[in-house]
Amino acid sequence: MDCNQHVGVDLHIHTTASDGTFTPAQVVAHALKLNLKAIAITDHDTLAGSSEALNGGIPTELDFLTGVEISAASPPFYHQAGSFHLLGYGILLNDLKLNQTLASLQAARKNRNPAIVARLNQLGIAISLDEVREEAGDVQLGRPHIAQTLVRKGVVSSMDEAFDHFLKTGKPAYVDKYRIECSGAIEAILGAGGIPVLAHPGLLEYESDDQLDELIGQLKLMGIRGIEVFYSEHTAAQMHLFTELARRHALLMTGGTDFHGSIHPDIKMGSGKDNLFIPYELYEQLIQHKSTKL
Repeated sequence: MDCNQHVGVDLHIHTTASDGTFTPAQVVAHALKLNLKAIAITDHDTLAGSSEALNGGIPTELDFLTGVEISAASPPFYHQAGSFHLLGYGILLNDLKLNQTLASLQAARKNRNPAIVARLNQLGIAISLDEVREEAGDVQLGRPHIAQTLVRKGVVSSMDEAFDHFLKTGKPAYVDKYRIECSGAIEAILGAGGIPVLAHPGLLEYESDDQLDELIGQLKLMGIRGIEVFYSEHTAAQMHLFTELARRHALLMTGGTDFHGSIHPDIKMGSGKDNLFIPYELYEQLIQHKSTKL
């Protein structure tokens, strides 16, 4: 029996480079404390978290994958409101095209925040962008920081309430944003030597297992190489389904908690909501796939 099959990893982690509350160095230290064997930092639309972690040094007992989570538009054969998320693993951090793509997405995020605050003001909620910046500190601003500010000011009692009442798709303070085409996101990840993976399929809107099966088949034709099977919000039944779909389409399986630190305190690094286990074997398969493509 492979002794590594009982060793856990976490391949979906956010840091202060996007909307997490742990710095990259703190993520690395916490992963070591939890005895994780491998991690990937997958900040939203930026490689800064992965770059900072590598520059700070990765201890030899921890395996590390560079990563990113890109907010794309839904592919033309599938429509869903909001972003369609793609993970990219094993990326060359200095790839020009990918960095240009991510810069445009970061600009869209930056321009979105004042519009959300303006809509909240129109709803009679006294909140300023300076207050949101104070809440966020020296990190990339996003909706979670606006939600945190609403909680601190007593407008809502929780972040979930902030999103449910004001910030998520279809709510009065929601502001849509620019998204790269799904095909463009996949091509940018592949062009940077990375492995594109469909993030948290359990959060997608689909009417049947057959519809999801068809979606994944179409995405494979577009170039995805894997599915995020293990995830904090996936049920056991969903993880079983996604495992079968990955095998049917000869795709890699990945897994991660979507750890953000104190923004989502119920999601713990390495274990999600306490019962998630992501085997080291998945990391090994990603590395093997990259080595065969070199």
